[in-house]
Amino acid sequence: MQPVASCEYVKNIMNACCRMGYVRYSELVASCDVEHSGTRMGWISLHARRIVTVAALAGALTAAPAASAAAATSSATVAARSSNSGTSRARQVPPQRVSQGQRLGLRATPDPLALRSSVALVIDQDTGEVLFSKNETAVLPIASITKLMTALIVTEAEQPLDQMLAITQADVDTLKGTTSRLRVGARLSRGEMLHLALMASENRAAHALGRNFPGGSQAFVAAMNRKARELGMTDTRFADPTGLSSVNQSSARDLAVLVQASSANDLIRSLSTSPAHHVAVGKHDLYYRNSNRLVFSPQWSIGLQKTGFIREAGRCVVMQAQLADRHLIMVLLDATGPETRIADAERLRRWITGDDTPATFLPPAI
Repeated sequence: MQPVASCEYVKNIMNACCRMGYVRYSELVASCDVEHSGTRMGWISLHARRIVTVAALAGALTAAPAASAAAATSSATVAARSSNSGTSRARQVPPQRVSQGQRLGLRATPDPLALRSSVALVIDQDTGEVLFSKNETAVLPIASITKLMTALIVTEAEQPLDQMLAITQADVDTLKGTTSRLRVGARLSRGEMLHLALMASENRAAHALGRNFPGGSQAFVAAMNRKARELGMTDTRFADPTGLSSVNQSSARDLAVLVQASSANDLIRSLSTSPAHHVAVGKHDLYYRNSNRLVFSPQWSIGLQKTGFIREAGRCVVMQAQLADRHLIMVLLDATGPETRIADAERLRRWITGDDTPATFLPPAI
């Protein structure tokens, strides 16, 4: 085994590895003393109990920038030395988790704006003119963009929006393990559930909407796929009303059709672009904000929007917006990080309008 480096150097390397997915937080805790508070990590490097060899980590770091499917899915062996026992041991780090777009190499597709989303499409809603396209026919998981179709089915079924629905154990996510502030037993009206599903991408609310459809969840998913066929969305398939399943897949071309259909529904437009909302759940008052920061920007006039994220889909967003006196439909799929889809949307806005002024964001009224 090669000599270990200083704690400070190892700290920096491991932090980089964590960002790139080679070392998970749980393994970092096993490797050295870590404090985790919110989104910040404080390292107690002087008292690190286990030091990872530079050689093993340097190999992991070298493989990551290639961004190829082979490099992304390869596993790295991390050798650790216990300062207490003096013994050496090897630990296998799981392969980096990548999106389907990454696996297909779509993020490497060049485009004039150097977008970091695998897929992009901008269409003039009135004329059908394609202003920008990148991998628009690629079929990928769409995550919570699914909820636009969920909303279409709920509103077209004309079920009473004031009917009270309860969150049950069946609405708890056992697929991805996501959490929710809507606890089992919480009761909200169907309208409130729809509001939270569209604005804040609330998964339990979306699942409850499907479960309370005539015939239950299975009938609801069948209605979603039937509606997709009616709209001519031939690349699209739905398996659940939340988007947590990676089987929910579509293309940018099909999603533009979904946005077009959804934007004709005044209720969906209003709820999806609501900046913030309070709901009373029992004795508690819950405050939700829109999952799309662009609705807080005066540089954007957004008529409809929906964001989405699961690992297989990357960061996604679809919007209907008015820019440069044109009604546009925008689709961005499989962006690389939380802020990347916003940055890509901003690149498109500045390109379309010729306005290089960065977007500003106003806090929502509480």
